[in-house]
Amino acid sequence: MTDSKTTLAKQALRPTPISRLASGLQATQAALHRHPRRVSAAVLALLAGSAFTAFGVAPLSTLPDAALPVITQVQEQVEPALLPGQIAQLDGQVLSLYRNDVTRPSDTADTLLRRLGVDDAEAARLLRQDPTAATLLQGRAGKLVKVIVDNGKLRELIARSPAADASQIDTHFTRLRIERQEGGLWTTRSEQVPLQVTSQMASGTIQSSLFAAADDAKVPDGVTNQIAEIFGNDIDFRRELRKGDAFSVLYEAHLADGEPITWGNASGRVLAARFINKGETHDAVWFQQPGSKGAYFDLTGRSKTRAFLASPLAFSRVTSGFAMRFHPIQQKWKAHLGVDFGAPTGTAVRSVGDAVVSFAGQQNGYGNVVELQHAGDRKTVYAHLSRIDVRKGQKVEQGQLIGAVGATGWATGPHLHFEFKIKGTQVDPMQIARASESLQLSPQALTQFKGMAGRIAAQLDRAGEWQAAGAKTGPRFE
Repeated sequence: MTDSKTTLAKQALRPTPISRLASGLQATQAALHRHPRRVSAAVLALLAGSAFTAFGVAPLSTLPDAALPVITQVQEQVEPALLPGQIAQLDGQVLSLYRNDVTRPSDTADTLLRRLGVDDAEAARLLRQDPTAATLLQGRAGKLVKVIVDNGKLRELIARSPAADASQIDTHFTRLRIERQEGGLWTTRSEQVPLQVTSQMASGTIQSSLFAAADDAKVPDGVTNQIAEIFGNDIDFRRELRKGDAFSVLYEAHLADGEPITWGNASGRVLAARFINKGETHDAVWFQQPGSKGAYFDLTGRSKTRAFLASPLAFSRVTSGFAMRFHPIQQKWKAHLGVDFGAPTGTAVRSVGDAVVSFAGQQNGYGNVVELQHAGDRKTVYAHLSRIDVRKGQKVEQGQLIGAVGATGWATGPHLHFEFKIKGTQVDPMQIARASESLQLSPQALTQFKGMAGRIAAQLDRAGEWQAAGAKTGPRFE
């Protein structure tokens, strides 16, 4: 009996698992307070050891003996083939570097060569004294210059600039070549070379304006003007353009020895274009049927060229539309029975349609004015001109220049006042342009056109997909 009580007392005094855990925690806390750094190091070492053990053992422990990988070592001596010969060939090659730049108005022979990395007093002397070489720094700046240099000495210089004959500026360019021959002799020659014409595609999305979107897409201004002209009868770019509208355009690019030119008409004709405005798609393709002038047509073969252009200026800012306005001189509200186009003095003014000049001279507050008589009792008026380039009784064609923007008469600044009259009554020019008649292709030409238009439409489709994917410019087609 006594032994049983003694055993029970010992068991009661024996620490339980919970009491042992509590004691261990108390001891750990005490040790942590006394030796914080040692305890931290021990814990880290324990964790690191556990981690390495888990990483090193766990994967292998799950594999059966038959699944263990068999490692085979293979040793083989490899001799590099013909390396000494290749090194000798590389040592024997001469590295020629070339640089490109554009001439500046302040350039001299020395400053231009120095900017191109050429340290060659003899070459600078040649540019000053040789009659052909000296043309590099004569005339207008902006010539494309390429040099090949050996150890700072000029070996070859090629410069490209506008054609010597102004009538060939859109078809040819001047190539100046200067070369150092064996023995230190120089050869110089200048020649007229045809420009290369290639096709380029670009796409853009409207965020603020057509020109801003075209600039982002690296589209030349000349091409942008053509886009606005082509779709001018379909879209009022002043009032109907919306953020998110998109365009794709296939156009000609002029190159000189493969380099884009920086003078004259750097871009040629727009070959095809697509403009999506307010969800509606407008297409235009350039086509010329035998025996007639070329024009733009939609994909069905209907001409985009109507009897009247939407504007007498290629592309401009409308400062006052066909509506009521506060007259800047008379200081009262009055119906404005025309459209005012803001443009710098001297901007070319063109006829909006085929006509005969019925008046050319001065006319009260209109200043210098031209009136054109069109078919069907329709007349157009062009006022405040700085100059008049036609005479009464002269026949003019659509797009023909008739004068220039000015500020004559009652004008507060340079602009063109334009009116469209039907039987003597002023009407909205934009509405007349949109409602005017258009041309149709002959059945034979229509068949040929549709085959070509189908191929171009596929390109415009791809450009639109490319643009929708987030790119700023489309693929290039040559």
